[in-house]
Amino acid sequence: MLPPSRPADLDAVRDSYDRVADTYVEMIAGTALGDIRRQPWYRAVIDVFADAVRDLGPVLDIGCGPGTVTAYLAGRGLDVSGVDLSPRMIDHARRLHPQCRFDVASATDLDLTDASWGGLLGWWSLFNLPRDVLPQVLDSFARALVPGGQLVVATHVGDDDVVRTEAYGGIPVRWTTHQRRPEQLVALVEQAGLRPTAELRFPADGPIGPTVVVVAQA
Repeated sequence: MLPPSRPADLDAVRDSYDRVADTYVEMIAGTALGDIRRQPWYRAVIDVFADAVRDLGPVLDIGCGPGTVTAYLAGRGLDVSGVDLSPRMIDHARRLHPQCRFDVASATDLDLTDASWGGLLGWWSLFNLPRDVLPQVLDSFARALVPGGQLVVATHVGDDDVVRTEAYGGIPVRWTTHQRRPEQLVALVEQAGLRPTAELRFPADGPIGPTVVVVAQA
């Protein structure tokens, strides 16, 4: 099967996350935003995921940023590694969490062997994928999971394609946040051949607006 299509704006998105990486790391250190250790509901999802995949095989944190979730899962005893589109994010991840493995890669160019991964995470990392590309990526994830393997996706809820020109304190960026309704995301997961097992919704008055976490099983 063909690999996922390369997004037309991939280079711009990579450059944008390189620019915000330093500020993003500072934000995690100074606030609860982005740090699941200080967000009990998100932490609960990751804890349940860790327990479910512990004996199923390795875990890949796709779009790991500076490695916060990767390191948390490693601390739970999982065989976990992380990848991110942004080389600067990976620099931070390797510096902050030298006990973990990190590589530079896009969700669209991963060489995922079929039925080889116990768990995959798209934790706030798939919303930049164009609407025609996300289903292809989810298909590749579904093929990569072992029977019973788990996928977790967290993303922004809505109907819009929000073009961002600045982020994290006014830093210039060029990316689009492709919002999705929970039922749309669940449908895409099902179309990929996975079975949704849990859904956690957060309201619009949350720190980053309405969001959803979907858990699915191969």
